[in-house]
Amino acid sequence: MFIEKPIPNRAGAGLKPEHYGAIFESMPDIGFFEVHAENYMGDGGLPHKALTAVRENWPLSVHGVGLSIGAERPLDKDHLARLKAVVDSYQPGQVSEHLAWSTHDSIFLNDLLPLPYTKKVLDRVVDHIDEVQTVLGRTILMENPSTYVAFEESEMEEVEFIREMQKRSGCGLLLDVNNVFVSATNQKYDARGYLDSFPTEFVGEIHLGGHATDEDDSGDTLLIDAHDREVSDPVWLLYTYLVSQTGPLPTLIEWDNDLPEWDVLKADVDAADSILNEARRKNHAA
Repeated sequence: MFIEKPIPNRAGAGLKPEHYGAIFESMPDIGFFEVHAENYMGDGGLPHKALTAVRENWPLSVHGVGLSIGAERPLDKDHLARLKAVVDSYQPGQVSEHLAWSTHDSIFLNDLLPLPYTKKVLDRVVDHIDEVQTVLGRTILMENPSTYVAFEESEMEEVEFIREMQKRSGCGLLLDVNNVFVSATNQKYDARGYLDSFPTEFVGEIHLGGHATDEDDSGDTLLIDAHDREVSDPVWLLYTYLVSQTGPLPTLIEWDNDLPEWDVLKADVDAADSILNEARRKNHAA
């Protein structure tokens, strides 16, 4: 039986089966590993054997992608029970989910879709977070989305919605810096200004990932939250600015598609650790 191990203020990596061999051969000095909960909701087998070995050697964070917390329908009780089983088995240092929806009626959509920021949606999201936290018996972190357009019916800005969500539910926050850059570029607002207004005092983890560049119908740049490449230079700059304000925080490198060799992913982890160490040094000097 595991005892909950806190996530350190270091950089970590998403755990992928393709990297099991390299990880267990090199036993890297890494802050933590993070898994998608849905990949470990089955019984037994290699995934659980590997995750048990990881949990014995490194702190673990669990990131959910399937609760559809923003959906109009009630939460899937079976899915929530499976999430609880994963959390109870591995006692991760943190559990997180997305401010998004991915279900409609009985249909599951293989995407994390944004929400209109209205009071009605806020009430629903807060109720769903309360239910999840009650079932799990712990606080969860909620992640800001990547967006491509804004809803006309929105009654508040995204940061205002997130502030109210946190205040009313007591949840923590997961700040995805790549999502901020993607959304700010697509909707033409200032990414640094977004960070300045974000309630960073409630942030328990940061995510960094790669994005793809495309064009919309007007020929303007359109960024896609692809998680299929290295972190881009503008996102590194935003991240450096953020942790200069907040101090070091647990930081995950997300790489979910077109996976590279482990050493390539580890290089981004090391880069994040270097930025965290510099922020730590400056805080001590101050």
